[in-house]
Amino acid sequence: MVMKPENITSFGDQLRVRDSCRSLGERCCRVVKELRARFYILRRCVAMLLCSNEVNEET
Repeated sequence: MVMKPENITSFGDQLRVRDSCRSLGERCCRVVKELRARFYILRRCVAMLLCSNEVNEET
């Protein structure tokens, strides 16, 4: 008979337990912040590509 230790959890399990304790508003706020950051990075990349394309066309 193999017994599993019940009090030992992985780090991922601890994060899931902590996330489940958060309110819906906190989770939504975190998702919105992450999406805003991703869109900011995407905007910067597109602007950089457009500017470099304009410079290449002028020369």
